[in-house]
Amino acid sequence: MFDIAWSELMLIAVVALVVIGPKDLPKAIFTLGKWVRKARVVAREFQTHIDDMMRETELDELRREALKTRDMNIKKMMEDTIDPKGEVSKAFEVDLNGHPGSPPEGEADTTTAVSPAPVPALTAAAEGTPAPTTTVSSPAPVPVATTPTDKQA
Repeated sequence: MFDIAWSELMLIAVVALVVIGPKDLPKAIFTLGKWVRKARVVAREFQTHIDDMMRETELDELRREALKTRDMNIKKMMEDTIDPKGEVSKAFEVDLNGHPGSPPEGEADTTTAVSPAPVPALTAAAEGTPAPTTTVSSPAPVPVATTPTDKQA
């Protein structure tokens, strides 16, 4: 804080003793102590106010960041990052007939791709009718070729 050595303090004490006198020196020291105490209280209050202002500023910054995070639409950001033109999401759209990849109502299909034919089991299940059953036969056994072995006598 202050760079005062013991020798300098002794010099100040001797000068104070000579100038103020031994009778009034305790009063002077007591008054000086009061002033130093008041100065410390004022400095502590000032430091507290500065710390409070810094905390409020940090809280305001944190509040702004929280509001930015709250207002952020993560789903939209992910869609824009992964599929900016919307091609993937259009591929998964299903029209009323159950054909994947067809454009939504009111939009003309600009592609020349042909949509795949519906699977009979899925179409039948969607209509509420039993799906046609097919029997699967097991494959015919494959003949194994044998080679003649040399007989040793």
